[in-house]
Amino acid sequence: MLSPAISLAAMDHNAKNKSADVCADPSQPAQLKCAPAPSSVFDHKGRLWVAWSHAGHVYVSRSDDKGKTFHSSVVVNKVPEGISARGENRPKIAVNDAGRMYISWTMPLEKRFTGHIRFSYSDDGKNFSEPVTVNDHLEISGHRFDALGVNKKGDVYLAWLDKRDRDQAMSNKEKYQGAAVYYALSEDGGKSFKPNKKIIDHSCECCRVIIDFDKNDLPVILWRNIYGNDIRDHALVNFLSKDQPGEPVRVSYDEWRIDACPHHGPDMSIDDADNYHLTWFNNAPERHGLFYARRNQKDNSLTAAVNFGNYKAGASHPNVISDENHVWLVWKEFDGKQESIWLQHSTDQGDSWSRAEQIAVTTSAADYPLLMKDKDDIYIQWQTQSDGFRLLSVAR
Repeated sequence: MLSPAISLAAMDHNAKNKSADVCADPSQPAQLKCAPAPSSVFDHKGRLWVAWSHAGHVYVSRSDDKGKTFHSSVVVNKVPEGISARGENRPKIAVNDAGRMYISWTMPLEKRFTGHIRFSYSDDGKNFSEPVTVNDHLEISGHRFDALGVNKKGDVYLAWLDKRDRDQAMSNKEKYQGAAVYYALSEDGGKSFKPNKKIIDHSCECCRVIIDFDKNDLPVILWRNIYGNDIRDHALVNFLSKDQPGEPVRVSYDEWRIDACPHHGPDMSIDDADNYHLTWFNNAPERHGLFYARRNQKDNSLTAAVNFGNYKAGASHPNVISDENHVWLVWKEFDGKQESIWLQHSTDQGDSWSRAEQIAVTTSAADYPLLMKDKDDIYIQWQTQSDGFRLLSVAR
């Protein structure tokens, strides 16, 4: 049974009882503790980088001591613009081994449920390129819920949910369910992107999209798809080459029929043996709650989906990370009074699991927990209104 040694590094915040007041004061300067939905990553030197937004700007903050203190924040986009920053749709950050940093975000437009995919990069974390719009369809339409991935070769991938084909179908008075999944590839470190390519029609229109890389350094993309008459299960696609996706395959079979988007996307981590660890939420009458399954590299078979978390406490937004034979799951629950995050751990690639452990609680509003890795160390990022950004270290 796992008994994780959890240490808390709470950084960039004042006394807890003052945090909410400071964040509500528009005259105060931008502060990480007030960020609504940050994303973070460790670079190859073990430095922590956090991307977050405030008042029309994306900021990057760096910590050299695992989040105890932070250097002054740096502005990515000098000209303010709309920035989606809540739950399933937040700024993203990636850093390659050479130290180049990549930032992406969704810029909402004046019409509801529309947006552009935006991107910038930096070689020093201080000076960022002029942001560019990655979607090459520039009409006011839905290009949202971006996923950012950078492989070891330095290829940059962005995938997102796109409604250009839905708009065209509607103008032709044709039926079109949901959105489509599109992607764009940069082979020069983000300086330019090749033309957008579509992976599939009829994806769910507002759930997070996930990118990871297989043993061949090719992208694998996971999303919530629409099957048949509004069944919202999940699909993934392997790339056959760096710019050629294969045929998407279905990876969950919960048969959740809903004519709406649950804002509740999946997550994926590919381990050293090239097995895919998948987790998701569905709310079908007979199969509901959080699920985990492994797609085996040897024959592409799926293990039986394992249900976890307390459904009655609203277990939601699971996140997964793997390292060698170890797999960790983290998620959020709410008991009517306080938000809490929970953790389960497997030492045999997901064949068996420890007892679920409550890691942290708060009575304030809270973001989803996100797992991250620094070499052999595993951490949980959790942003709460009372404490700001917190970094939890998880023992094996």
